[in-house]
This record gives sequence, C-alpha cells and structure tokens, in this order.
Amino acid sequence: MENKNLISEAFQAFLNEAPEHAKAWGGAVQGFSAANILDAKTTALSYLSMLAVLRIDSGIPFHVQAAKNAGASREEMISAILLGFPLAGNVVTQVLPAAIKAFDEV
Repeated sequence: MENKNLISEAFQAFLNEAPEHAKAWGGAVQGFSAANILDAKTTALSYLSMLAVLRIDSGIPFHVQAAKNAGASREEMISAILLGFPLAGNVVTQVLPAAIKAFDEV
C-alpha cells in the first residue's frame, strides 16, 4: 500500500492480521468511492471533517496527504477540520496538531 508510513499502527495490524476482513472492507470502500459524485478534493476534505468530529486522529496523516494530493491547501484543510466546531465543539481542534504536522511534513 502506498504511503504505508502514514497508516496508523492499529490499521496496519488490521490489514496484516485480518486480511479477509480487510479485503471485505476494501470492497465496501471501493463501492462507496464508485458511487460518490464529489470531486477528489471535496471528498478528502469532507473525510477530514468527519474524522475530526468523530475524534479519530489516527487516520489524520493519511487523509491529510489524500487532501493535499487532491489539491487542497493548508488553509482549506484547517477549515475542513474546523467545520464541525459548531456541531461537535472544540473536540475537533484535537486533530489540528497532527493535521498541520502531516501537511507540512509531506
């Protein structure tokens, strides 16, 4: 998998230790991707927003790279993360340090 160093240890364990489950999950992801009509940048930024609201920081580096590769700016990435602030509160700020670090390093 490309960007292996951006994948969390937990997710890497899932891929390695439960390959059949990972294959099933991958099929679902591909199906949802095929059905999605949003452009790649909007999709990546939306995903970052959802990760922030759900407090899932382990996926942040991988998905920040996806957003950056799709043409998102640093400011767009930060705005996407903070989009959930009115709904979820300041919990969304918890992923900002990891997101900024991932954007600036990669």
